[in-house]
Amino acid sequence: MVRIRNLLLAFSVLVGLVGAVGVAGPAAAAADTDILARLRAVPGLTVIEEQPVAAPHRFFILSISQPVDHQRPRAGTFQQRFTLLHRGTDRPMVLHTTGYYVPEYAFRSEPTRLIDGNQISVEQRFFAPSRPANPDWPRELTIRQAATDHHRIVQALKPIYAQKWISTGASKGGVTSVYHRRFYPGDVDGTVAYVASQDVVNSEDSAYDKFFTTVGTAACRAALDGVQVEALHRRAEFVARYQAWAEANQRTFTTVGGADRAFEFLVNGTTWAFWQYGSESDCADVPPATASSDDIWAWMDFILGLDANTDQGLEPYTPLYFQASYQLGYPKLSLPHLAKLQHYRGQDRAQSYIPRELVPRFQPLAMLDIDLWVKFAGRQLLLVYGQNDPWSAEPFRLGPGTKDSLWYVAAGANHGANIAKLTPDETATATAAVQRWAGVTAPSFAASGSPVYIPSLDDHDLALDHRYNAR
Repeated sequence: MVRIRNLLLAFSVLVGLVGAVGVAGPAAAAADTDILARLRAVPGLTVIEEQPVAAPHRFFILSISQPVDHQRPRAGTFQQRFTLLHRGTDRPMVLHTTGYYVPEYAFRSEPTRLIDGNQISVEQRFFAPSRPANPDWPRELTIRQAATDHHRIVQALKPIYAQKWISTGASKGGVTSVYHRRFYPGDVDGTVAYVASQDVVNSEDSAYDKFFTTVGTAACRAALDGVQVEALHRRAEFVARYQAWAEANQRTFTTVGGADRAFEFLVNGTTWAFWQYGSESDCADVPPATASSDDIWAWMDFILGLDANTDQGLEPYTPLYFQASYQLGYPKLSLPHLAKLQHYRGQDRAQSYIPRELVPRFQPLAMLDIDLWVKFAGRQLLLVYGQNDPWSAEPFRLGPGTKDSLWYVAAGANHGANIAKLTPDETATATAAVQRWAGVTAPSFAASGSPVYIPSLDDHDLALDHRYNAR
């Protein structure tokens, strides 16, 4: 089944909307002129690089010294990488996380555009190079440790950026933003989480099975089932091809346990990846059962990626699969149409994608704790899901104690669902909430002279850049 690898990279299918802008006064202008010096004065913070970017922004790649274990501060430190898109100290701040690596280029997430704000984008701990030496995975890679990383960054930079703060992220970045709010609810003034799944009971995955029996048209679902069945009927041919491809490209299959197992998991994941990143209009491109092996092979490579199950493709995402095996949970699909053809039925799970020595004992209460907080104590949460996105099959749900929060599903949208893809009324309501939480008013293009759309900052589609970063 398609794997969490982008639970995907952070998220930002950006929209043609912008938040309020203001004209900085003399004091703010002077402070912004000296922003590099102010950053360098923050204890534990290192300015790695400043890259040129469209005015009036400035863009920095930074790192900050973090304890490897926040419960044992003397156990050592590591450098956590993050970036800063500086707009002005008089503007609000967006705390953005991908839940994975941090992009080393400037971009604006949707909330950043809506409030014309500054933006920090943080790399998740244990994603290289933000990884401690000789890490203790079960002790140091928990949702609370990561939340405390974000808390310390907020504490370090709030003296400079004293306006309102909004947190955001998509997929794994979205859930990371919610986890941060659960442990440090006062750090930010609102959270915008996109396509953030919530696997409260890891062993209960019927919602995903139901999703795949209802998404799209019956004809499209039949075509996707059919190409999976046909691929497994041609297993011997395809496994030999996979092994030859791996040898030619210096790839190995030690972690998953060989080319045959890797191939079966590749087939399992194609339908998930298709709906996560595609749409109904892509159904015409699904190869029929009568297609040539070359066509089926090329389609699987395009949809999921041949590298997805190799040691080389998996190693950068070991922290993801460890977290899924430890606290986050992992969807296990029934795939009844493949039951008689699978050699490794029921084994396509997070534990299969990490080295055996790292497989942890699952903590079933971690997500229940998060779920209870959202439903009974959550505040200023905006949750956006995609109707055709598999990850949206098990969403966060608001509850009787959730206050000043909104929950939406974008019709026909995939893993790139965002505020701009809601109905006009929903978009207006969601935008107003984000701007209210950020302490800004409606946009004033004439007053700012700043364009709504900045190509150099707004053309990056972080949700879809890494196509096979999926479960």
